[in-house]
Amino acid sequence: MQTLVTTNERIAVFCGARPGARQDHVAYAYEFGRALARRDRDLVYGAGGVGVMGAVADGVLAGGGAVTGVLPRSLHERERADQARGTIFVVRSMHERKALMYKLSSGFAVLPGGIGTLDELMEVATWNQLSLMEKPVVVVNHQGFYDPMLTMLDHLVTEGFLTARERNLVCSAETTEQALDLLGAPEQAVLAST
Repeated sequence: MQTLVTTNERIAVFCGARPGARQDHVAYAYEFGRALARRDRDLVYGAGGVGVMGAVADGVLAGGGAVTGVLPRSLHERERADQARGTIFVVRSMHERKALMYKLSSGFAVLPGGIGTLDELMEVATWNQLSLMEKPVVVVNHQGFYDPMLTMLDHLVTEGFLTARERNLVCSAETTEQALDLLGAPEQAVLAST
């Protein structure tokens, strides 16, 4: 097992291993990574070497930050782990991947991605809801990418399946700087979203 040495807090970024339909997803992820490094935050990510995932890791490294990837053996080829950056932990399953990412991180940012990204978001939100952890969760809603999902969360409150407090466990930010401010501390994220 590898030993991880870092002095900075680590932020897990959930995002796609694909670039998406618009090239600006990749460009934005790279700039988000650079901003993380400027804030003395290191990255924990899914260890993909391509797409939005690879771009955010490149940005952190370009900004002088450290990168830690966590990858299940079964996704090594699919997510191009041969192109992954930083320290890589290879685990047996997706469950182990997510558990280790959650343990290593002080907060979670969500950039554009697909079903896996949504799965990771909902799992950390559920862990906060159940008080299994208390860490900020911030959806980076660049150019309205997550508007439909945020509307759905509001709908769950209206329909009585989510309390307003539970809804506020998933914060959203329109800009990188706003997202990084919300990731400052768990209590800051919850207070800022109420």
